[in-house]
Order: sequence, then C-alpha cells, then structure tokens
Amino acid sequence: MKRNAGFVCAMALALALTAPGLSSQAPEKYQPTVESLDRHPLPQWYAGAKLGIFIHWRLYSVPGWAPLSHPEHDFSSADYIKFNPYAEWYLNVMRIPGSPTQAYHREHYGDMGYYDFAPAFNRESKKWNPDAMAAVFKEAGARYVVLTSKHHEGFTLWPSTTPSPNPSLKPGQLHAQRDIVGELTKAVGKQGMKMGLYYSGGYDWTFNTGPIETDKDYETVKPQTQAYGDYAFAQIHELIDRYHPAVLWNDIDWPKTGRALEVEADYYNAIPDGVIDDRFGIKHADFTSPEYEKLDRISEKKWEECRGLGRSFGYNRAEGEKETIAPEELIALLVDIVSKNGNLLLDVGPEADGTIPPVQMERLKALGAWLKQNGEAIYDTTPWTKAEGKSAEGDELRFTRKGDDLFVTVLGKPKGKAVTLAGDLTSGALAKVHPKLDKIYLLGDPKPLMYSNSESSFSITLPENLPGEYAYVIKLPGYAPYRR
Repeated sequence: MKRNAGFVCAMALALALTAPGLSSQAPEKYQPTVESLDRHPLPQWYAGAKLGIFIHWRLYSVPGWAPLSHPEHDFSSADYIKFNPYAEWYLNVMRIPGSPTQAYHREHYGDMGYYDFAPAFNRESKKWNPDAMAAVFKEAGARYVVLTSKHHEGFTLWPSTTPSPNPSLKPGQLHAQRDIVGELTKAVGKQGMKMGLYYSGGYDWTFNTGPIETDKDYETVKPQTQAYGDYAFAQIHELIDRYHPAVLWNDIDWPKTGRALEVEADYYNAIPDGVIDDRFGIKHADFTSPEYEKLDRISEKKWEECRGLGRSFGYNRAEGEKETIAPEELIALLVDIVSKNGNLLLDVGPEADGTIPPVQMERLKALGAWLKQNGEAIYDTTPWTKAEGKSAEGDELRFTRKGDDLFVTVLGKPKGKAVTLAGDLTSGALAKVHPKLDKIYLLGDPKPLMYSNSESSFSITLPENLPGEYAYVIKLPGYAPYRR
C-alpha cells in the first residue's frame, strides 16, 4: 500500500443521488480506450455492498513487525519512510540504514535474507483454514473480500506459471506452496460474498530492488522495462482467467509497458459486473480509493476508503489495543462513509499461519453484531440530500435512505431522552400530514416511537432502554423525499 496523497474529494451532490448503477449503457464489447471503459456501469452489488474486507498476508507476516506510528513521523515528514508503520513494507525498510526495522531484523534474524522467510510462511500457512476465515468475514457483515495476490516484494499467493526473468530467486521463493487465492475464492463464494484480488502493478522489488529511501524514489523504483510490463500483463491475466475476481484492485500504478487499457478492457469483457480501482495510472475507474482518509461531503463518484484496523495493513505484533481503532470509532467511520456514497474496505493482517490477531477479531465481532441490528440503514442504501447534521440536543447524526425511507443514525450514546431534528433537517408541517409517519422505529426495538411535530422541529422520543451499542438508528418511513 501507499497513501494516495493527491486524492481530491469529488463534487458534492446538490440533490439526492439516483439509484446506483444507472450509468450509461454498457457496450457489447469493451475496447482498450478510456471512452469505451467509461461506459462501464457501476454494478449494483458493489454500490450496495458498503463493507469489504482487505487481507494483507504473505512473507512479511513471518517477522510481522514495524515501528508504531508516531505524530512526528506522519506521511508528510521527511523521515516517514525510515519509520514506516506499514509492516508490509518490511523488505524495503529493513534495507534503510538506521531504521528501526533494520535493527529489529538484525536482532531477531541476523543476516537472513527476506525471501528466506518463504519456508516458514509455507510451513505456517499449511495450518490455515480458508472456510473458517471466510466465515469470520461473513459474520463481520462483509459483502466482499479483497486478497493481496502479489504485494511489492513480488511473492504470489497463487502458483503463477509466468516465469520471472530475475535469476537470483528460485521459484520456491516467489510463490506460495498452497493456492491461497484459489482456496479463499472458493470459501468466500460459499459464504455468498464476492471475491476480489489486489495486485501490486507499480512495484515489484524482484525487478527494481530499490530500496525507496526518499520521496523521489517512489517514482524511480517503479519498474518500466518491457520485461516487467509483459510479466505484470501475463500475471494479471492469470488472475482474471483462473479466478474471475469481482474486484480488480491494482496498487501504486501500472507499468507504462504493461498495456493498462488492454488489461481493463479484457477484465470487463471477462467479468462485466466487476469493478476496477483508480490506481492503474489511467483516466478511468469505477471508484476512487482514499487511504486512511475520508470525505467531508457526499461524492457523486463512488469511493472506497481502505485502511487497517491498526496503523499497519500487514500483521504488526507491536500493535495492540491502543493502536487498534475502537469499536465505537469503527462503527462511526462506517456510517460516515456510507452516508457520503462510500464503501469501507477494512483490512486485517493475519499472522503467518492465517490467524487473525485477537484484538482485530474483537473489532470484527463488534462490527458484525452492530450490523445485524442496524444493517438495514447501511446495505443497499443511497445518500440523502445531506450526509450529516446535529440534533437540537447536540447529537452527531448521519443520514442514509432506502427508497422513501430515511435512516437517522445517532453516533454514540444519545445526549438526551429525545432526538430533535430542527432547521434544515426537518420537513416541518409536511411530517404532520404524511401518513407513513404514523410509525417510527428504532432499529432493534419492535415498539413504535412517540414523536411530536411543529413547524420548526420534529422530536422523536427514545425508549428508556436502548438496544445495542455504539450507534443507534431511527427509521422514518416515507420521510426521505421531504426536506424544507
């Protein structure tokens, strides 16, 4: 992963969004041009999914370490790369003189090379149960999964038949012994979820070893040879042809020699209801992909925030409770993203044997329990005329809609015994005469709520005992079309 520093928010909607997926008619066959690719409609399954699980798991999961994130070493600092908190960048950072990762590696592994972790990863990954992992993601409320099939170090989680021209590495150091991509694809499908695949097209440190030490290296270390372009083109076609991923998630960039337009046209022709991210380096994408960032307004363009449960995507044994997003913050993040036309791609970093760390499992369970009660306000919704607001009592509110029904989510414990919509959040007298508003509900409680209405406010009385935790959803049937 690499932060999308240049990500810019799309324009806010002036009116409520129409139903997703109603873009221009798809052509019978896509051509390798931006004009043709732009005719690809956003699939309804992706627009409505809202929650996906990202998985960063491979050789770096064996050492499983990175320095903890520090305010003085954020993305904008000059020495960020040296103190990179992304454990999946272990190979790069262990080669930077004076870095904490280099010191950690020497202390624990001496002069051992990074690719010498392959036997340990293959041994440990034999313990992995793909069906159990997929069941965890289903229980967490995810509707799709994206697995890193190849990260920057070039090691693949499927038995690639594309030979690498790099003579220094043996095949056993470049490919997992298990077909992890294939096994997880089957397991995810059995759970009724969609399976996507990440591929690092921009970096492959078996071709251009680097390391990346300064900002300018981010570009110069991208391999651009014809050999690498052909290699990436062949490998990503292996993924498309063998596994039919519902999401094709490229990272960093695509080699200029790798025929990006052709890759995307071939993908759509093979998988018409698939989606492509915005990191191929061309002017086409089904969604944008801010990393550890969210938007402050509704975006007309579909977007997806990717982030780890901690500060790292890959497993970092140094991270614990303090470094992991709290359940209430995680749920508030999901609700906020969905209210602004986004999806959350939430990353887990398994240990070498495929075990999800306990602190991450706790968050997934909390998220799944909340979605079981309140998923009606998340899945298959669209934004309302505005994403956020405050009640008269001071509650932070987020809004989603499904048809004519409005969902008002109170983030955190309500500050009073009622939630009062006032000002531009209320429809005033319209609510008094609208028949569907006879019954308003709090999701998780079957009893209708009492409410009072005036020209300037709409107040909903909450039950004495609130169901669930972290955030509470009020359903207002028929209210969504009305706003002063």
